[in-house]
Amino acid sequence: MISKTLIKALFLLALSPFLLLVSGCQPAGDLGSRDNPVRLYFTPSVDADTIASNSREFIRFLEEETGDYYVTGIPTSYIAVVEAFGSGRADIGAMNSFGYLMANERYGARAHLRMIRHGVDYYQGQIVVRADSDIHTLEDLQGKRFAFTDPASTSGYFFPLKMIREAGINLGNETFAMKHDSVITMVYQGQVDAGSAYYSAPAADGTIRDARQRVMTQFPDVEERVRILAVTDRIPNDPFVFRKDLPEDIRDRFIDAVKKFLDTEEGRTIFRNIYSVEGLVDATDADYDPLRDMIRAIELDTNRLLL
Repeated sequence: MISKTLIKALFLLALSPFLLLVSGCQPAGDLGSRDNPVRLYFTPSVDADTIASNSREFIRFLEEETGDYYVTGIPTSYIAVVEAFGSGRADIGAMNSFGYLMANERYGARAHLRMIRHGVDYYQGQIVVRADSDIHTLEDLQGKRFAFTDPASTSGYFFPLKMIREAGINLGNETFAMKHDSVITMVYQGQVDAGSAYYSAPAADGTIRDARQRVMTQFPDVEERVRILAVTDRIPNDPFVFRKDLPEDIRDRFIDAVKKFLDTEEGRTIFRNIYSVEGLVDATDADYDPLRDMIRAIELDTNRLLL
C-alpha cells in the first residue's frame, strides 16, 4: 500500500507550480473581473496539453456568455484539485467522483452538475492485462505487479481495490501511474502485469470507449494487445463542483453557459476530447451517497490522502 510519506510527496509535487502563481499576491476587484477571474480547475484524467488546447474555446465561450473572466488550472493530480478548494484557489472544478467527496467533506464544496457519457450518468472501473498474459481470474493477480491510476481515482483505484480485497488478493509491487492512459501504456509495454483504469461499454458498432481508446493513436493494436480481466460496480459520473461560498449569480451563469455550450456540436466535440463527455444533468450531493457507502464498507481511511 502506498505510504503516507509518498502521498505527501506526490501532493507537493503536483501543487508546486500553483504555489508560485498565488504566493506573494492577492486578487483585486470583484470575482469575475479581469483582475480577479473565476478560477476553473480540471482534473488531469488525460494529458494536460489535451485539456489545455481543447479548453481554450470553452473559456472564450464562457466569457462571452457570462460576462465573467475565467482562468484555468490543470494540476498533475486529483488531490491537488481537492486542496485547491481548501486553499481558496478553486472556484469551480471538473472533478472525479471521489475527489468531490473529499472536497465536500473537508471544504463544503457542492456538486450541481453531473456528466453524461455515452448516454448514461455512471461509469465503471476495469482491471486490464496483456492479451498474452496467463492471468485469467482475479485470483491470478496474486503477487503480480500492478498499476493503479491515482490514489484518489474512483475507477482507477478504489473500486478495483475493493474487488481485489474482496477476492483476498495480495498484490506484488504496486505503483500509481497518475493517468488512465498511462496505466494502459504500462500494461501494453509489459512494465506491469495488470492495471486499473476507467471503463465505458463499447459503442453499438463494437468500438471501444474505455481507457484503451486514449492510446489508440500511439498503439493502434491496443484492443488486441490489452484485454479486460474484470469490470467494477457502477460509479456516479464526475461532477462539476462549486466552492461553498461562490456567489450564486456566478454559479448560475456558469451552469447556464456550460449547458448551452454542450448544445453545440463544437462544445460536444471539445468535451469528448477532454473527458469523453457528451452532456450534463443537474446533480445533488445525495447522488454520491452510494459512493460514500462503498468507502465505509471497505473501511478506507480517506484522511491519509490529504495533508
